[in-house]
Amino acid sequence: MSTPKKPAVDPQDSAAGLKPRISVIGTGYLGATHAAAMAELGFDVIGVDTDPAKVDALSAGRVPFHEPGLPELILEHVGSGRLRFTADLADAVATSDVHFICVGTPQRRGSHAANLSYVESATKAVAEAMSHDGLIVGKSTVPVGTAARLRGIITESKPTGIDAPLVWNPEFLREAHAVEDTLRPDRLVFGGTDAKSEAVLREIYAAPIATGTPVISCDLATAELVKVSANAFLATKISFINAISELCEVAGADVSVLADALGHDDRIGRKFLNAGLGFGGGCLPKDIRALMYRANELGATRVVGLMQEVDEINMLQRQRVIDQAIDACGGSVLNRKIAVLGAAFKPDTDDVRDSPALNVAAALHLRGARVLVVDPEASNTAARSFPTLSFADSLDEAVTDADVVLLLTEWPVFVNADPVHLAELATNPIVLDSRNALDSEVWSSAGWEVRPLGGKVVQRQARAYQGVALPA
Repeated sequence: MSTPKKPAVDPQDSAAGLKPRISVIGTGYLGATHAAAMAELGFDVIGVDTDPAKVDALSAGRVPFHEPGLPELILEHVGSGRLRFTADLADAVATSDVHFICVGTPQRRGSHAANLSYVESATKAVAEAMSHDGLIVGKSTVPVGTAARLRGIITESKPTGIDAPLVWNPEFLREAHAVEDTLRPDRLVFGGTDAKSEAVLREIYAAPIATGTPVISCDLATAELVKVSANAFLATKISFINAISELCEVAGADVSVLADALGHDDRIGRKFLNAGLGFGGGCLPKDIRALMYRANELGATRVVGLMQEVDEINMLQRQRVIDQAIDACGGSVLNRKIAVLGAAFKPDTDDVRDSPALNVAAALHLRGARVLVVDPEASNTAARSFPTLSFADSLDEAVTDADVVLLLTEWPVFVNADPVHLAELATNPIVLDSRNALDSEVWSSAGWEVRPLGGKVVQRQARAYQGVALPA
């Protein structure tokens, strides 16, 4: 094999003003955000993707998904020359010193296991293309034990004489807050580092570390488990309050007030205690299922049982909303018009992966309802995933002549809409507040019957509605 062209990145290079050059392998949600953030932190960055169309789009500042602030950041640093995108992995690796693996780990078809083929192939390709010493940094969410196996792949694949250690630096991004979470993370986890590789990571993350972001150094297995454990805990918290919401409903209690009271206990906290339709998206569902699968492989059966229950409670929330809609339509949704407000799994994103909103909409459509979905950002992505559903161009269009309105994603445009105006459009002003996001008194005084999840039904107050006095 060829002789290395230059030495490995050395922490002493910082003193000489030599910053490590960075490649980011994979420019999906994680990779595109990480590449832009690294450029913002002052590094020369190359984003690599196998899709030339995506490379061209990102090079022009067009992001193929909705993430606030990211298109502007990419455009700024493509323009400055600090950030570029390519489909040529060999060139990117040859001209970089630190290689972040940011490819996806989707759920394997027909199984709860994670599909690791993208991570494995990306790591192997980087190792094979290395022409000088460098650091490989895993950021993808993987089952525990993956990194140790990847080290073996690197050893078999890299050229003779090349030093290519692998460390793990898990991501903790929240969709709709990804740029902020990368530039100002609440913690940094470095797994499997030695003194030299940790010094390189500390150089890369010097800015957030300087402002107080804590660094946790640990072994590879712990670093792999941190992200998936965090997601599992958040999912458990959501499913807990949703289980309690069912009890509140039958007991005549208010789960939102209950959650506020629980949240004042600093051991519990108020975040992720919003009862409602449940979680979705590309992370929590697949991560808890992958954890379940891996825990079963390792014989940790109590984790398996806990995650099964969390997942089941979450999925049952969708059925609760479907049952509510059927009840609101008098026992059948056949030929009833149902306005579905929201398609994305949460506000400020166009991500519809495992979206509870679309799952409910599709189920009602299959029962014969005339479902019309509206979403300010996710209609196009939703239409590609659910081509049999119909989509409105505006909130007014969706609500006009509706027999029932379902608030399934709590976009501000829906929560802050004028309920008086909307009541004049609907045939039967009943709103199912599956996110417990509406001011029930305001909506009821505007003529709506409000049915929250885990709360008391608020009857419409008497007011003139299309010339007819509605009963109190």
